[in-house]
Amino acid sequence: AEAKQTLQDVDVVAYTRGPGLAGALLVGAGVACALGAALNKPVLGVHHLEGHLLSPFLSEDPPEFPFVALLVSGGHTQLMRVDGVGRYELLGETIDDAAGEAFDKTAKLLGLDYPGGPAVAKLAAQGEKGRFKLPRPMLNSGDLNFSFSGLKTAVLSLVNKHQPLNSSAKAELAWEFQEAITDVLSAKCMAALRETGLDNLVVSGGVGANLRLRQKLNAAVRAKLCKVSYPRLEFCTDNGAMIAFAGAMRLQAAKVDGGYGFSVKPRWDLAELLAP
Repeated sequence: AEAKQTLQDVDVVAYTRGPGLAGALLVGAGVACALGAALNKPVLGVHHLEGHLLSPFLSEDPPEFPFVALLVSGGHTQLMRVDGVGRYELLGETIDDAAGEAFDKTAKLLGLDYPGGPAVAKLAAQGEKGRFKLPRPMLNSGDLNFSFSGLKTAVLSLVNKHQPLNSSAKAELAWEFQEAITDVLSAKCMAALRETGLDNLVVSGGVGANLRLRQKLNAAVRAKLCKVSYPRLEFCTDNGAMIAFAGAMRLQAAKVDGGYGFSVKPRWDLAELLAP
């Protein structure tokens, strides 16, 4: 309605084919294929993470290929080399919890609401350095992998040790936790740029909305004369616009199979995604 278009003006119906919970994926795929059939329009199943990966292209200053991408969300923490649509190489990933998952679990330990990322960040803004010290897991591992399970366990140990935690202590612990995660994420991003020889970085996914992470990455890339791109804040978390846009980019690169039969992929490695 805002674009003054009708359903008949739609060229293709894109939907999330995977990864994710099978039941939710089947609902989306069923609606998309039924809509496509009713309109006599083709349909296109999109990789959920490809939607996140390409979401910075919706910004006013989009990135350029090739670039290093940090996909950082509740379910995924990965570093990818991206040479074009469908041309992805995995550089490193978490060996246990994702960064967003660690935020959610820490938020629960501190008595905060879900989702944990915004709640911890808001509380951390009231804290400061000093009382607590948390590890920076795999900061000096020599590779581009991550680990956040131990960091969450370290938070649990401090919570148990300092019971009852008053509001000031909770804020200081949230501050230190956020510093630990963003230290690791920013350091690994810069290492990936060095290893690949690229000077463009893209950050996407829900944790990409974290302002402290953006502050650290902005400072780091500025010092190295590199560039970093982010999605607009409303496109960091799961949204339909990024799926539609990823479908549009694939549509530009190849013809779309308009068949209305579908199969969802609850497990789907982004590195398996073939170029159109």
